[in-house]
Amino acid sequence: MKTVAVIFGSRSAEHDISIVTALSAIIKPLEATKKYKVESVYISKDGSWFWDDKLKDIKLYQSSAIDEFMRKAPKVQLQFDDGLTLVKSSQFAGRKAYKKIDIVFPATHGTHGEDGELMGLLEMANVPYVGCDVPSSAIAMDKVLSRQIADVNEIPVPKYEYLQASTFHQKGAEVVKDLEKSLKYPLFVKPARLGSSIGISHVKNSRELVNAIEVALHYDSKAIIEEAVQNLVEVTVPIIGNDELTYASAEQPLSKEDGVFDFDTKYMNQGKGGKKMGSKSGAQGYSKIPADISDALTKESLRVAGAVYRSVGCKGIARIDLLIDSKTKKVFFNEINPLPGSLYNHNWRASGISNVDLVNRLVDLAEDSWKEKQKLTTTFSTNFLKQQG
Repeated sequence: MKTVAVIFGSRSAEHDISIVTALSAIIKPLEATKKYKVESVYISKDGSWFWDDKLKDIKLYQSSAIDEFMRKAPKVQLQFDDGLTLVKSSQFAGRKAYKKIDIVFPATHGTHGEDGELMGLLEMANVPYVGCDVPSSAIAMDKVLSRQIADVNEIPVPKYEYLQASTFHQKGAEVVKDLEKSLKYPLFVKPARLGSSIGISHVKNSRELVNAIEVALHYDSKAIIEEAVQNLVEVTVPIIGNDELTYASAEQPLSKEDGVFDFDTKYMNQGKGGKKMGSKSGAQGYSKIPADISDALTKESLRVAGAVYRSVGCKGIARIDLLIDSKTKKVFFNEINPLPGSLYNHNWRASGISNVDLVNRLVDLAEDSWKEKQKLTTTFSTNFLKQQG
């Protein structure tokens, strides 16, 4: 029986969402397969690592019990020796517990995880892991970089600009004037490298623009400012696969009246930002599956989503968010989520793939990707050092 480590939490604004994804969408289905020994690895908000079966219980995180646990529990060390091994002190003096990991299933949303940082560590350990690799994760989590990749590959994107925090702090008024010359209101302002719709603002004038940039730069050192797509229909397309891709249904998120599909609408209000859109809604009631668009637009949405997935080099799983002008019928790429919350399993279920089947497929894809990497030569023999001296 192979051992799968599910890593979640981390120093991220999406820390709590990560816990829910790990416990409900990954650990439970993996254990239900009866194929794997599942180890829970929790990274606290201060960056400490813990490994314990108690971490599989959601009740631990819903009170101060998690703080008490972390005060008493030994922290985990990582050993890179022919793979990845978890190491922690045992209850017996002088003894340590070891667990060799066969596969890692990351559930770390946002910074210090989903952005490629955790994947870099796993690459160094040379252990198979689920999902996008280092470069594709970094690109996917950066809304500016992913759009630049889309531009190069002639994939339509809304007109946008971006700025660094240092530039805004030094030349705030000048920056706003330049943005207003380049872009037309209404605009959306977002942190460039953050998910779960945190820090996003919809603005209609200079005052709102300044405030929105300050909010975005509170969460990230880079912000993206983009023109709103007119006659907007939002569509999101979950995809799994390495070379051969499988698409879930095109899903239509339910935004608030200002067009912002924000954190509260997604998670806190259970989709109560407006009425449900049809009988087949997403797990939280905030979307319609399939999207209420024509067959032609559905086909084009899947084509654009697949083009983005391949252009960025995604592996395993990702969700591609699209914006459609319902009058011109033009489909724009918006952003990529390389680790969709709860794996977007509500959509996969609606598409005929159960939670258990989904995690099974993702583990298989992780092992396939790792095996392909092992065929590559990563060292080169020379007599260079012998010639020095």
